[in-house]
Amino acid sequence: MSRTTVATIHLGALRHNLARIKAMAAPAKVMAVVKADAYGHGLERVARALDAEAECFAVAALGDGLRLRAAGHRQRIVVLSGPDQPGDIAEMQRLGLEAAIHHEAQLAWLSEASTARGRLRIWLKIDSGMHRLGFAPERVAEVHMRLAAMPGIDAEIGLLTHFAESEVFDGDVTRAQIARFNEVTHGLDGPRSLSNSAAVLGWPEARADWVRTGGLLYGLSVVDDKSGVDFGFRPAMTLSTRLIAINRIGKGERIGYNGTWICPEDMPVGVAAVGYGDGYPRSAASGTPVLVGDARVPLIGRVSMDLVTLDLRTAPQAKVGDRVTLWGDGLPAETVAANAGTISYDLTCGMTRRVLFVEDEG
Repeated sequence: MSRTTVATIHLGALRHNLARIKAMAAPAKVMAVVKADAYGHGLERVARALDAEAECFAVAALGDGLRLRAAGHRQRIVVLSGPDQPGDIAEMQRLGLEAAIHHEAQLAWLSEASTARGRLRIWLKIDSGMHRLGFAPERVAEVHMRLAAMPGIDAEIGLLTHFAESEVFDGDVTRAQIARFNEVTHGLDGPRSLSNSAAVLGWPEARADWVRTGGLLYGLSVVDDKSGVDFGFRPAMTLSTRLIAINRIGKGERIGYNGTWICPEDMPVGVAAVGYGDGYPRSAASGTPVLVGDARVPLIGRVSMDLVTLDLRTAPQAKVGDRVTLWGDGLPAETVAANAGTISYDLTCGMTRRVLFVEDEG
């Protein structure tokens, strides 16, 4: 029996999630965010599954836009970091991509853009409080005017910002960002895009013309103590492996590297073929839940490169070869992430090359 860790990608869940986002965000349109190899689910795989329903894809870099065009996708594609160097602009024009513009250097490159390959669609990124990328609010009107005067730029200029903590529903930070964005874009033409996944859930006043959803597309939440399932979404990835050993370990014996967990009694300890070499988080603490068959059991001891150890006292029927689910169907990735001191996005993005990916159409 193979000990390969398997990531099952549920294509039906992806389609369900996109449909639910559209229903929640309407009349706003949806950019399906497929950056970071579609949050670890596979860029081409996810785009193929959503091709009939997606109006627009959003990616982090030009290379991902090239991959989508090479795979035959004709939707609008927004490159969220825009051009990284002057030569990127001609390539974006050739591929029919759209660029988020956030820095003075990019304005200089755009001023030299040729119209021979057609006009480039632009999203003007505004720093409304995230303080990462974007033009300061006081510069928005000036930058918008400069872009509108450039011959290589499409007449429709989008207006975009990003929230710093929209997962805090009814928080002051996001409320201030919305107000700042609305103030500096008042009177400017062009479609607006403010909302990420969390904002779609908690900030209906920020949905505007386009929402940009990544996590929800994959059934994932970053809202404290809430999983995507709690909001009606389905996990698009189930990570699983097999139980490869069951050992009887005596009371007082220590488990795993550095003996961080001590057996409180004579007990069965299971060993599953997964570890940080597959992308399972090394930081997952003892007590992190794992499913052995349908039984929820705690991880014990430290996660190693290839193996984890499990307390099987609550799964007396467990046997070698049983399926072990690390997250996904029946066990939210958000629960595992909380036990590992991270977020669910980090888990799905962290899959390594030795994980076997399979597709489930259901």
